[in-house]
Amino acid sequence: MQKKIIVVCAAFFCISQASAQAGPMEYTSNLKDQQGLSLTIYNQNLALVKDKRTITLPQGRNVLAFREVSGQMRPETALLGGGGLSVLEQNFEFDLLTPQSLLQKYVGRDVTVVKSHPTTGEETRELAMVLSAGSGVVLRMGDHIETGVPGRLIFADVPGNLRDRPTLTMLVESGTDNPQNVELSYLTGGLGWQADYVAELNSWDNSMDISGWVTLTNQSGATYANANLQLVAGDVNQVSPQRRDRPVFREKAMAMVAEADGMAQEQMFEYHLYSLERPTTIRDNQTKQVSLLQAAAVPCRKELVLQGHSHYYQGQYGEIGKKMKVAVFVEAQNSKNNNLGLPLPKGIVRVYKKDSRDRLQFIGEDRIDHTPENETIRLRLGDSFDVTAAKKQMDFKKVSGFSRYQYVYESAYEIELKNARKETVVVKVVEPIPGDWEMLSESLPHEKAASDTAIWQVEVPPLGKTLLTYRVRVKQ
Repeated sequence: MQKKIIVVCAAFFCISQASAQAGPMEYTSNLKDQQGLSLTIYNQNLALVKDKRTITLPQGRNVLAFREVSGQMRPETALLGGGGLSVLEQNFEFDLLTPQSLLQKYVGRDVTVVKSHPTTGEETRELAMVLSAGSGVVLRMGDHIETGVPGRLIFADVPGNLRDRPTLTMLVESGTDNPQNVELSYLTGGLGWQADYVAELNSWDNSMDISGWVTLTNQSGATYANANLQLVAGDVNQVSPQRRDRPVFREKAMAMVAEADGMAQEQMFEYHLYSLERPTTIRDNQTKQVSLLQAAAVPCRKELVLQGHSHYYQGQYGEIGKKMKVAVFVEAQNSKNNNLGLPLPKGIVRVYKKDSRDRLQFIGEDRIDHTPENETIRLRLGDSFDVTAAKKQMDFKKVSGFSRYQYVYESAYEIELKNARKETVVVKVVEPIPGDWEMLSESLPHEKAASDTAIWQVEVPPLGKTLLTYRVRVKQ
């Protein structure tokens, strides 16, 4: 009897030792446990994910495998909150199961090679040791070495550190064995957004309809189903890491803002927050567009601009240019009086206009920065075909001075503006003049827009030309 008791105790001790060596059990949480998902996406390839789940763990120490997280998660930002859990350790498992990664994990281990006879189709099996799985496969088969895969490979199991999906594993201490509501929040790369705008100019170039879209791009390695989506417009400062090796997994209404299903806007800190009023799904390797705004009959004005350069006032140049390009701009005020007034995130504005056959044609695009309410939207759409300019330096002389910091120059210029259109145009001539300057004479009055800028508004008749002349004295 005593001998039986000793045997039973020994067996119990062995089982206890095996359990202790095996460590805590792993429990998996997947999308079936998910109760809610929130995404806050920034302009700078950055997003904040908040994943709410209900999990059930035995009381005590366990390993929680949190599956279906972003493949570009920044694990140092992961935070598990709620419930009665204490996180002791966490590991981000992003080494995913592929034929190549499985081979690499089997270096030094045996696999079964299955060969088929080319005529009979009979299969034979042979054990082989994987010696290398780098740029090619090297196997030891019996007393010889083979390169490449001479048949089909059979693996005994999947190594524990290979996952079919990105997984955050956490060693946790659970205070209860009841279901617990938890939230995992973390920052991730691979998600970004930008604003894209489409504007249609009217026939008289003095009004346009504007549609705004948010373009979302997801290359994070995860799908976000029925997520509450928020977008942050603004430049959020991030500390650049010294080094981060992270794999990338690929695979017309008069009202201005869209209504219940569109984006609601609010100010948050020094940024602007846009919230989608309904859940949306953003799949991995997907680009999605969401309506941001619709604005009709926004007043605007077209402007033709000839831009000069300051260095022409410090030397002798003679003929400066023939058939110089005259730029075309369109600008509008971002105000409620103009059917806008929404803080506009930075993005590209593409402008269209209907031709004489009522067909929409693309006429140019430009990029805008974040534009607050009551600021000006100014778009450079291209260069005029029919309006050109020619510029000459008619005179240049040094009036006084003995060093380059005391020189006084006097120079004269002639700008000829030509108009091949059948209606009058006005060209804004902008001349940046350096140093301390004085206008000595001019054929048309200028406006001193800034300490270093003279501006002329030059009217050019239909199928005609206008000559602008001026003389200026510049002190360095």
